[in-house]
Parts: sequence; structure tokens; C-alpha cells
Amino acid sequence: MDGSVGDSPKAIIPSVIKEEVIAEGKWVKLEKTTYIDPSGKTRTWETVKRTTKKHTSSADGVAIFAVLNRTLHYDCLVMVKQFRPPMGCYCLEFPAGLIDDNESAEDAALRKLLEETGYKGEVVGVSPAICLDPGLTNCTTHIVTVNINGDEPENIKPKQKLGLKLLAVSNQDGEPHYAALVQPPTCRLHEGAALLTYVAYWFFFCDFSLLLLFKLAIQQLKSLHIQCPINCLTN
Repeated sequence: MDGSVGDSPKAIIPSVIKEEVIAEGKWVKLEKTTYIDPSGKTRTWETVKRTTKKHTSSADGVAIFAVLNRTLHYDCLVMVKQFRPPMGCYCLEFPAGLIDDNESAEDAALRKLLEETGYKGEVVGVSPAICLDPGLTNCTTHIVTVNINGDEPENIKPKQKLGLKLLAVSNQDGEPHYAALVQPPTCRLHEGAALLTYVAYWFFFCDFSLLLLFKLAIQQLKSLHIQCPINCLTN
């Protein structure tokens, strides 16, 4: 070897060559993706995409980290419990939904929070677009942090603003809610929120799934001795 620059291997930049639709439904489609891998070899991949993503949207949807603040009550994380056909069971989730055309992540979050829980709040933070399951789909979401003033008259007895019927879960006051309230001590809530923000940004760079983000957050909240009335993700 003479050590000349010309003998150095040329760097291969992975790229997508072609995308072909295999099957398409109302909400999702299956594509065969042809791409070049880092070694320069041409390969194929099966990819699932949403048919609903708007060209004006920065992500497919939003997931809402909603904190309910009430006088003389512990702060609460507002979550929803609903049946998910792909899982075949009920799941405990952050309120979430798709972003409409020409709608910001902030507006979408406030709209979905009102629809799914009846609460009105104020956006205090938005994460970058995060990959949900990059080995399967190109779907992305924003984690939107929202503060809810539970002392406002409109938030005392909230009612959902859509036709979806969720299981009513009573809080410690015995009042029915169409949302599950995870109630950590106030002094520890900010540690949990900081953890979610940190992990959300970590996911943005590492391309892990949002489900793992949720599990890591719940595990950390438990390690901080935060008590939760619902101790499992599914029922």
C-alpha cells in the first residue's frame, strides 16, 4: 500500500431508492421500501405509513403530558383508559391524537385534551418530533406539556367533547371522571416531569419507541415512591 488518498474506500450514504404501495386502507398503508444500506447493498423493507399525515404538519400527532393543579389536592397526571383493538385490551395512555391540516402542535394538544378529557389548559412546552417505532413506521409525535387549573369553573366537572365512551374512573373524592388521574405528591411531580422531558429528547436522538418512554417514566415515578391508583398499563 502506498497510503494514497485515492485508495481510501468511498463512504456509503444510506438512502431510500423507491417506495411501492402494497396495500392501502382508510388510515394506514403498507409499502415496500427499497434502499441502500451502509455497506452499499440494495435491500427492501416493509414500511407502514399513515394516510392522514398533512404536509403542513411537523408530525403526525401529539401526546399530552397534562398536569392538573387544584387547591388542597395533590397535583395529578391526566390520562385516558381505552380499548385498543391491536392490543386486544384496555391501555392506560396519555391523551393523544392526530394534528389537523394547518394546525400547530399546541392547538392540536389543547383540542385533543378537551375532546378526550373535557379539560382546558395552557401549553408550557413542546418536544421535537419523536419517532414512535422507526423499525416499522415513519409516524412521529410531539410530546406537549400542558398545565390545567383545576380551580377554574370549566375544569371542576369536565365532560368529554366527543362520542368516544371511555371507562369512568373515580378519583379520591369519589367523583367520576372520563380520565384516570395519576396522583403523585406535589414535591415529586417536577422530578417526574423533568424525567419525561429528558427521555423525550433522548428518544428524539436515539429513535426508541414512545411505549418504552412511557414505561421508563412510570418506573422512575415508582422509584421516587410516587403512589399511583392504577398499577398496570393494561387491564
